[in-house]
Amino acid sequence: MKRYEVVCIVKSDLPEEDISNLIERSEKIITKGNGLIAQIDKWGKKRLAYEIDKQKEGFYFLIDFAGDGSVVNEIERNYKIDDKVLKFMTVKKEGAVTREGIDTEIAAAQAKKNEAATSPEKKITQQAEKTIAESKDSKTSVEDSARNEEQETKKEE
Repeated sequence: MKRYEVVCIVKSDLPEEDISNLIERSEKIITKGNGLIAQIDKWGKKRLAYEIDKQKEGFYFLIDFAGDGSVVNEIERNYKIDDKVLKFMTVKKEGAVTREGIDTEIAAAQAKKNEAATSPEKKITQQAEKTIAESKDSKTSVEDSARNEEQETKKEE
């Protein structure tokens, strides 16, 4: 078993029900072929880079799964004969092929995503604290230099 990603573009004017049916059909093919689904991600409607079958927009979705070559062949065969599908691309990728390994990868990706979401706030807070500290340091250094100048002028007198 190997790990694959399928990105598919379907016609944007399809009802949500048809898109869901297409995804469910792909899920059934994967599970019937003893594959494991890692993730299904609906990206939504996006403008196409170029016109495909007189369509300027398409609905994108991604299916990340582990399976055999026969599963990939069956999914691609179904997409080729379905008129609703504008384009699709299957890519072999590195990654776990067991349910435990896939769950671990998903948990790690979610933790990384959560950390990235909170890190801009942390960066802003750290920058603000640093700026405040620098301004205090520069203020005290200005005061110190002013005192030193006063002392020097008193000594000269």
